[in-house]
Amino acid sequence: MKRLLNTLYITQPDIYLSLDGENVVACKGDDVLMRVPLHNLESIVTFGYTGVSPALMGTCAEKGIALSFLTMNGRFLANIVGMERGNVLLRKTQYRISDDETSSRDISRNILIGKLHNSRWVLERAVRDHALRLDEVRVRRAAHMIADSIQSIRCAESLDTFRGIEGEAASIYFSVFNELILQNKDAFFFKGRNRRPPLDTVNALLSFTYTLLSHDVAAALCSVGLDPFVGFLHRDRPGRRSLALDMVEELRSPLADRFVLTLINNRQVSADGFVKKESGAIIMKDETRRNVLSAWQERKRDKMTHPFLKEKISWGLVSHTQALLLARYLRGDLDEYPPFLWK
Repeated sequence: MKRLLNTLYITQPDIYLSLDGENVVACKGDDVLMRVPLHNLESIVTFGYTGVSPALMGTCAEKGIALSFLTMNGRFLANIVGMERGNVLLRKTQYRISDDETSSRDISRNILIGKLHNSRWVLERAVRDHALRLDEVRVRRAAHMIADSIQSIRCAESLDTFRGIEGEAASIYFSVFNELILQNKDAFFFKGRNRRPPLDTVNALLSFTYTLLSHDVAAALCSVGLDPFVGFLHRDRPGRRSLALDMVEELRSPLADRFVLTLINNRQVSADGFVKKESGAIIMKDETRRNVLSAWQERKRDKMTHPFLKEKISWGLVSHTQALLLARYLRGDLDEYPPFLWK
């Protein structure tokens, strides 16, 4: 079991990172703002970019510390990858299965069953906990329709059919997402999913959180020796971490979406923490971004019982656990890939 460590987030664009012994040092001009021991870190994420010393990049690669570069708006730019871990036979199996649609279909089916199951239960739990504060009939109907989509996925025979069913189910899920927003509805309202750029505060939070989740999943896949760029449901595209996007699907609703809803419903974010650009894009102010990152780290420390392992782990370890289970399936240790089925 991989121990959950910390992620260092650099949110200011004028910070330079360097190595001093076994410490990462964050400097602004000639001033040292922070010194963090490397052994306390699992990954480093920088928003904006002033620079990172070659010595630090090399040490991160050697120690398996994920180092990712994102724009200030959270768009992925690049990451530092060290020597591949794990048995080369594992990656060759991954590539072979990715090239075969039938084999990819079996893994993709389970991933999407996990995604739709989790989306359904986010809605079911909202009805259970807040029936008097939302349109119960509408939300329950959407949950039942998503349950029907799961049965359709079980019977489908092609990746294209999977994508069509998943797209329709996602549309149903997001059609009632605004019902789950119980506070600050004048500032936080959801009319539909939009991105690149996000055009409202809710989509800004969702896109940013999905980026954080994708980073965590990609790091987890690398840690078990898998290639995050070679997927099964998401096909190859230069620069796209297709397998990371595959694995994110199961965790979007129970981890990322519920996290965003908690931020809004607990009034941890406010409307004045966002800025609207001339293009119509909505972005977070620096203070809001820092608050969201802090809350995200806290969320990953919360405990839950893994549905397959039946063990109590932190939410931050779920991506590592699913990566490990996928690797075990590819090695032939499991009969099928067990998706994350939250309830």
